[in-house]
This record gives sequence, structure tokens and C-alpha cells, in this order.
Amino acid sequence: MEKITKDMTIGEIIRVNPKAAETLMTFGMGCVGCPSAQAESLEEAAQVHGMDIENLLRALNALA
Repeated sequence: MEKITKDMTIGEIIRVNPKAAETLMTFGMGCVGCPSAQAESLEEAAQVHGMDIENLLRALNALA
């Protein structure tokens, strides 16, 4: 599986690994299906939601 990076969009991440949607929602990012998610990078979304990007990346990449 492709490694998830902070520069990937939410949409890309979910296409790479559909299980990532559940992890994102667990972290409080409930808008994984919204139109913004298709263009917003993981880093941008984490900033908007006040999340620690490094913890989020670890969790997402642990799904592999």
C-alpha cells in the first residue's frame, strides 16, 4: 500500500485505503465525504480541525 503523506488529499487517502475514513472520523474529522475533502490536503484538514498531524499520519499508516 502507498504510504500516506500530509500532502495527500483526503480523497486520495480514502481511495488508497478505504479503511482510512474510519480512522479519520475517530480523530474527529467527520467531513471525510464533503466536497472540500477532495481538494484539501491532510495537513490543511488537520490544522482546521486542531489535530496533531504526526499522530494522525502514524495512525493512518498503521492501517497498512
